Amino acid sequence: MRILVIEDNRDILANVMDYLQLKGYTVDCAQDGVSGLHLAVSDHYDLIVLDIMLPGMDGYQLCQRLRDDAGRDTPIIMLTARDALDDRLKGLKVGADDYLLKPFALSELVARIEAILRRSSGGGRHRLQVGDLSYDLDTLQVNRAGKALKLNPVGLKLLEVLMRKSPAVIRRNVLEEALWGDELPDSDSLRSHIHQLRQIVDKPFETPLIHTVHGVGYSLAEPAQ
Repeated sequence: MRILVIEDNRDILANVMDYLQLKGYTVDCAQDGVSGLHLAVSDHYDLIVLDIMLPGMDGYQLCQRLRDDAGRDTPIIMLTARDALDDRLKGLKVGADDYLLKPFALSELVARIEAILRRSSGGGRHRLQVGDLSYDLDTLQVNRAGKALKLNPVGLKLLEVLMRKSPAVIRRNVLEEALWGDELPDSDSLRSHIHQLRQIVDKPFETPLIHTVHGVGYSLAEPAQ
């Protein structure tokens, strides 16, 4: 599970990151709103821990832009020292899933993270997202830039594996095993399915997402800026 922590207080950030990593999470971080938003829309995260008082762009603005402009439904836990009801309601209104007041126990933060991840993985909110490409694993609907894409079962499975590991490069043998198990087809089958996937996912659009790493395998990721 990948978690993005957006917090400008270095002590709090370090404590949260260390604790989450000890619990087995992969953690990225940002210390201002603009950098946090960039990471949130350019990579896939299972959950975001978001401070409200941030330089550049506050947590309310970031959350609203993530929901309204980027169309992301990544679960968000907001952190704040503000305990007024209006502040909590504002956070929930712009799209936060939970609200944790500072100071807080790290064990409570993890308990809330685990509760939200249980709900999101089992409650019809199971979606993969890379850039403007989204894949709803419950409905098997794939969309890119608002356009519905039609894939066959092998294409759907291949896309799922690539998106789950994004932006990592996946070796050919790992992809082949994920698609066919021990009953491997001929050596050109994977290349053929990658080509078909590119025709649907990349060809109609300006920016390619599927990349070949010669001699190694394939990745699905937004191009480096």
